[in-house]
Amino acid sequence: MKKLLSVLLCTAMTATLLIGCGSKAEEPAAEPADAQPAATAAPEATPAPAADAADKGSGDKIVIGWTDANLSNESNAICANSAIEYAKQFDNVELIVNDGEGTADKQIAQCESFVSQGVDCVIISPYDFDACVTAAKVCVDAGIPVFVAKGLIADMSVVETYVGSNDFNAGVMEMEYIADKLDGKGNIVIIEGPTGVTGAVLRNDGINSVLEQYPDIKVLYSKPADWYRDKAMELMENWLQLGTDIDAVVSHNDEMALGAYDALEAAGITDIPVIGIDGIEAAVVSVGEGKLSASILQDSKTIGEKAIDVAIDLANGKTVEKEYDIPYQLILQDNYKDFLNE
Repeated sequence: MKKLLSVLLCTAMTATLLIGCGSKAEEPAAEPADAQPAATAAPEATPAPAADAADKGSGDKIVIGWTDANLSNESNAICANSAIEYAKQFDNVELIVNDGEGTADKQIAQCESFVSQGVDCVIISPYDFDACVTAAKVCVDAGIPVFVAKGLIADMSVVETYVGSNDFNAGVMEMEYIADKLDGKGNIVIIEGPTGVTGAVLRNDGINSVLEQYPDIKVLYSKPADWYRDKAMELMENWLQLGTDIDAVVSHNDEMALGAYDALEAAGITDIPVIGIDGIEAAVVSVGEGKLSASILQDSKTIGEKAIDVAIDLANGKTVEKEYDIPYQLILQDNYKDFLNE
């Protein structure tokens, strides 16, 4: 009997050890409420061919956090979706995309969340030029590499690099185009992005740098429409009612340029130049139809893809350049077909 009990006890202990050492199915980690999983945040697309796994040891997962300024903005959405689709090519890369919804406080909170999740790198597409410095410092203080994409922040020394286009140059390009169209004289209106937002600040600085060279170009009105088409349309309607002749419209983005043109067209005015920035599909089509005079492409797709490459390098401890410039491109009626989505 003692021998039998001994055998049974030994068998039970062996079974316990085997269960304890066996693999246990991991429960999926809960994501923050505002996170957009890579598998669902982007519209359906044909998957790209599988790429080799990113470095970071022998197949260790690389987790990248992306906090976006505002995904309701079409140009921002194109950039983030491009990053999502591109990241799917890497077997060991996980991309977490959060929508800042147009508030710096939300982007700061999202960076804090990334820190608590232990991500390997953070990408900030900043909403607020000044306040997003704080968001970046949250990551730096936690020892997580962080950089900005598609927009600068007030203190670039805090971040590793910048991936995107120079918004100042975009403002210069569109104002130089309008100055040439007006032969250096006339009355213009400027439709601005949200006050204090990085893109709006720098685009306006670029516009004003050109205006300093043209004393005969007068800015009648300059107000924000917060990137929105309907707000720009309403703003333009109000300006038209004031009765002063307007010779051109300079807009900080395409959505607002399209809204301004809607108001002008409704008033029977279709012969003054209107220009925007971003190169969204609706604006490119409008240029082709001879409505908007021009748009300036911000190559959001390329920015999104390049940002993932840079994030992987930083996660692997590699040295990166201080800036990756994706140049703006002028879209006119004679080249608009080159910028249409196929």
